[in-house]
Amino acid sequence: MSSRKPSLNPLFKDFSASDRHKRAEVARKRALSPLRIFLMIMMLPVTTAVIAMGVFIRTSEFEREEAVIHLIALAGCEAIAPIAPGPFLVGEPGYHPRNDPDGDGVACGTVAAPLQSNTTEQQPETSRPRTVGGAKFVRP
Repeated sequence: MSSRKPSLNPLFKDFSASDRHKRAEVARKRALSPLRIFLMIMMLPVTTAVIAMGVFIRTSEFEREEAVIHLIALAGCEAIAPIAPGPFLVGEPGYHPRNDPDGDGVACGTVAAPLQSNTTEQQPETSRPRTVGGAKFVRP
C-alpha cells in the first residue's frame, strides 16, 4: 500500500475532476450573474464617453486644456461659463457656431453693438439667412 504525501506546494495540488468542475461552475455563475451583466450594460455609455473624450483630446488641434474647454463649450454657453467665461472668437478654443446665433464671430459673450442712427427708417437686410446644422435663423 503506497501512501502519497500531501504536497506542500499549493500550485501542484492534485485536485480531482469534480473539484475542478465545481470551481468552474462557481466562476461561470459569478461571471454570468444578472447583477454583473446589468452593471456592465449600464457602464457602457460611460466607458464609450471616456474613450471618445480621450480620442478627441489626443487628436484635437488645441492643447489638452484648450481641447477640454472646447469640448465643454460644445454643450452650450451655460456649461462653459463657470470654467472659462467667454467671449470666444472664431478659431479659438470654445467657439462653436451653435453658440453664435447672430453670426458675428463671437460666441458666449457680448460685443458692443454698432451705433445705430436715430432715423426711424430700417435698412433692409441683404444677407442670406444663416444656417447652423439643419436650422435656419431668420429675422421675422
